[in-house]
Amino acid sequence: MPWFPKLALLLIALPVLFIVVLICKDKGFNPMVAAGLMHDSSQPTSDALLGGLLAPDIRRKSCLSRYQSISYRKSSLHKPSPYLVSKLREYEKLHKRCGPYTKSYKKSIKELVSGQIDSSSNCRYVVWLANCGLGNRILSMTSAFLYALLTDRVLLINEESDMSNMFCEPFPDASWILPEDFPFMNQLYSFGRDYAQSFGNMLENRIINTSTELLPSCLYLYLSHDYDHHDKLFFCDQEQAILRNIPWLIMKANIYFLPSLFLMSSFEEELSKLFPDKEMVFHHLGRYLFHPSNQVWKLITSYYKKYLAKAEERIGIQIRIFDNKTSPVEHVMDQILTCTDKEKLLPRVDMGKSIVAPSGKGKSKAVLITSLIPYYYEKMMNMYSKHPTLNGEVVAVYQPSHEEEQQSENNMHNQKAWAEINLLSMMDVLVTSAWSTFGYVAQGLGGKKPWILYKIENKTIPDPVCGRAKSLEPCFHAPPVYDCKAKREVDTATIIPYLRHCEDIYWGIKLFNSTYY
Repeated sequence: MPWFPKLALLLIALPVLFIVVLICKDKGFNPMVAAGLMHDSSQPTSDALLGGLLAPDIRRKSCLSRYQSISYRKSSLHKPSPYLVSKLREYEKLHKRCGPYTKSYKKSIKELVSGQIDSSSNCRYVVWLANCGLGNRILSMTSAFLYALLTDRVLLINEESDMSNMFCEPFPDASWILPEDFPFMNQLYSFGRDYAQSFGNMLENRIINTSTELLPSCLYLYLSHDYDHHDKLFFCDQEQAILRNIPWLIMKANIYFLPSLFLMSSFEEELSKLFPDKEMVFHHLGRYLFHPSNQVWKLITSYYKKYLAKAEERIGIQIRIFDNKTSPVEHVMDQILTCTDKEKLLPRVDMGKSIVAPSGKGKSKAVLITSLIPYYYEKMMNMYSKHPTLNGEVVAVYQPSHEEEQQSENNMHNQKAWAEINLLSMMDVLVTSAWSTFGYVAQGLGGKKPWILYKIENKTIPDPVCGRAKSLEPCFHAPPVYDCKAKREVDTATIIPYLRHCEDIYWGIKLFNSTYY
């Protein structure tokens, strides 16, 4: 065909296509976007941005969950402070300037290898190393991020194979993954509590102190559950003065150490501005940082739509047993039924009658059970599927998986666990197990104070069997017991009004709003 007829055909078609686009856009659909001819540049709503927590300039297709999660979780009543929002935008600029593969990063790597410190450099780093299960990892990563935020450092994550394809990148136009060619990558795996170059051991052996002039370009921080007194000096202002001048900090952590940052006077003013509501620290930071990858998001949404979406009320029951000998499954099942009955979360059944045909008239409830074993699901499913409830409610019971044992080094296991944490966070009501970081993450992301199943000891069901959490915050299981100013042992839950002992672990500490006391 000659070029003139082609041009004429194009001139005729363009106005028609333009009208179609206008009509379709008015109906919320853009055929040009669907055809891949242009990007969807429409801005996410304020709700989708979680009150300003999320930056609007990340492409939606790269992380569907980032802006879609609001459709599955109820809007949070707790808005982030304007100061936190502005601080996050500042951090994103820092990360983009200093993150992996940038000129500043390459320059910092050269200085790290040479062992020399350039005081004029504006880029400093915290490298987080994995330790323990998924719940512990998420909580310790959140703690590491807040520390980076407070000290103007860039957080980098050493993503091992068991964590691949779990989370979306949280920061616009930058990665938080530590590059595989990091010069000391092999040494990272041998780093532990007894590592000679750890900050705690160097303090104990008096190799480093506040008067040390020639500081190393890198230091190792051991902040895991079995750390010792000298490792815990990390939470003292005097020791923080040393760390302030060291460009690279390698942190191995498996605990939610974030509450102890509130004990430090050097961070006090900044933390007060960031988090005027002390119980919302993880709720805000967790929803900012952790978005399921598209692969995990597909697991979550397909399961939700198939089993949970149609229910009028959704109840999540998260079960974690740490010792099968002291907490037999029969005792745990009795505890769950007693708690859900006492708190009127689930209806009783008439064990003397059988369901002939579902009535479909009463309120529908969906129960989501997460556990490593199928026992609790089978018991509860049989009870509600075979016997009618006394109040006429219709209860359906579901369990996405039962892996039998925790497999923290298995990527597929971790993806399923991450999917279940998110599903739990979408429930209207939560019942969680004492001590469980899995449950802490779910309640924080969902913004719901759970009923806590108190730990069974010596085959004895506690009385009361459960209780409502007073604070939404996770518990710090291994807090320091040292007053840095007085230089003596102290109960750190007594130092400031908004740090108190946890509801589920009497020696742990967590953040509360001081108005409770």
